[in-house]
Amino acid sequence: MVDLDGTLVHTDMLHESTLRLCRQAPLAALRIPLWMMRGKAFSKQQIAQRTRLDTSLLPYDQTLLSWLHAQRQGGRQLVLCTASDRTIACDVAAHCQLFDEVLASDGGLNLKGEHKARALVQRFGSQGFDYVGDAMADLPVWSAARQGIVTNATQATIDRAQEAGHIAQVLSPRRTSLSSWWGALRVHHWTKNLLLFVALVAAHQIDDLQAWMRLALAFAAFSLCASSVYIANDLLDLEHDRRHPRKRDRPFASGALSIGQGVLLMPLLALAALALAWSVGPAFMVWLCGYLALTWLYSCWLKRLAVVDCLILAGLYMMRVVAGAAAVDVELSFWLLAFSGFLFLSLAFVKRYAELLLPEAAADSKLHGRGYVAADAASIQLFGVAAGYCAVLVLGLYLNSETVVRLYATPELVWGTVPVVLFWISWIWLRASRGEMHDDPLVFAFRDKASLVAAALFGMALVLGSWTFP
Repeated sequence: MVDLDGTLVHTDMLHESTLRLCRQAPLAALRIPLWMMRGKAFSKQQIAQRTRLDTSLLPYDQTLLSWLHAQRQGGRQLVLCTASDRTIACDVAAHCQLFDEVLASDGGLNLKGEHKARALVQRFGSQGFDYVGDAMADLPVWSAARQGIVTNATQATIDRAQEAGHIAQVLSPRRTSLSSWWGALRVHHWTKNLLLFVALVAAHQIDDLQAWMRLALAFAAFSLCASSVYIANDLLDLEHDRRHPRKRDRPFASGALSIGQGVLLMPLLALAALALAWSVGPAFMVWLCGYLALTWLYSCWLKRLAVVDCLILAGLYMMRVVAGAAAVDVELSFWLLAFSGFLFLSLAFVKRYAELLLPEAAADSKLHGRGYVAADAASIQLFGVAAGYCAVLVLGLYLNSETVVRLYATPELVWGTVPVVLFWISWIWLRASRGEMHDDPLVFAFRDKASLVAAALFGMALVLGSWTFP
């Protein structure tokens, strides 16, 4: 007897199907509380009837699968016995091609815990079967089994299982590493929130200590808010991520973290972000709420619209700059907004272009979960390069304005920023065309030596332009 949820697969099928229902038919998902009133088995059946999971993409426990193949070759009968709905269980069994029979919840009986133990004893007799499970709910089944096999379980579960029955083998204990949480929160993406400091630096108010402290709180608020949205995006994009060569290793897609943990953590992070934003000030709070709302719209709908998705991504970058200005009450210039807008639009197109160059995009002729096909890569490249060079043009026009004369003692030296930005835009697109671009160009830039040198030269030109030379 082999359990499914958390045992054969590193996920919970009810959580998976519920998320899919929320994404595909949100109005139907509102009926879940009514279904639950008629029992959990009935609710599972109703959800399963309205969704269809691609069982080939599920994060299977490869260690257990290898063990089961060995048992089958030894002539043993294998039965998939799960609390998941029978429709889902049969699809999993058909994909694995290992099981002789399927026992599952049928809309009336939730085959879990004591119910599962009684059903197996009635069918095979007490001590007439071996059972593979992973959770505390399996303790009654292990007690009734001849011997138990534990996989993907916590140490507490393993200890209780050994007390409840004869545990013959522990295949793979569950280990949730810090790196899994680090990846789920996308801590390395927090570097993008340094854009909050751009307005303060551009206004030459870097000596304002109080402003730096407020921006530090704003940085923390945006980081927590972004992490909340990243979790939501990962949960909504499970199937698309599992088709991606790198994204399939993300914590929720791979099953390293449970969907339940993500659903619980997501609102907690958002509430913490809003609390910090309120301490910064009402103007910043408004921008953070706008950012949160727009990212949700992007995750649920707008990212599937070609070109519009890139405009939204550029807008989300811009909102960080504007929110930083609101936090310290700094007025943004037209030049900064125009330059940032074109630059971020170019980076958004880089992100999408890099995804279109992936082998699976070419093989399927389309980008899963996006409104693009592989043939769009050339057009996206054209749009992105043009936007990047427009940013350089805006920078050049800005350097010829009266604002530069007021802010810089030697404005001629500030012209050194133009070739630096021109190089960097060209370099980013060259790397992207070679297929060497990270999923997010800003994260790539913080790790790329040439980009870091370009940033240093850009800053040096601004500093030198501020000095007075004889």
